[in-house]
Amino acid sequence: MGSTGIGERVNRILENKDYRRYLAKNEDAEREREFCRHDMAHFLDVARLAALLNLKEGQGVEEELIYAAALLHDIGRHLQYVDGTPHEETSAVLALPILEVCGFSQEERKRVKSAILSHRRKETAEKPGLEGLLYRADKLSRSCFSCKAEKKCDWKQEKKNLRLTW
Repeated sequence: MGSTGIGERVNRILENKDYRRYLAKNEDAEREREFCRHDMAHFLDVARLAALLNLKEGQGVEEELIYAAALLHDIGRHLQYVDGTPHEETSAVLALPILEVCGFSQEERKRVKSAILSHRRKETAEKPGLEGLLYRADKLSRSCFSCKAEKKCDWKQEKKNLRLTW
């Protein structure tokens, strides 16, 4: 079977044994969670939304970097449940060796790390480039309007996606 058009390096991330182990740890940690999960469905929603925003805004960010950042941005979420370390910090640390072994250059690793570290900072919302795309796509990916647990969610009302926006 050939490449999907996304890039061989992104597929290497998906096949990476450490990446798959961290996915499983996220799944175990969130097994009983009724709110948004940090799983492959979320990662792909973020990747696809960021790619669409990239096209719509004419930013020209490399699609491989968008997918790499989206697939890795919450990969350390399980550690936040264990010791309280913000998951953007643990995700950035866990992402670097995966990116390296999957063939991403030092400059590309730096860009992805920066996007992961800033994906929860409100000031990133309007930033151009990979950081802003990841931030906006991450926030847009949540379907609060159809969530059964929305009323119990502790997100502030203004943060919830109660309507489709574009």
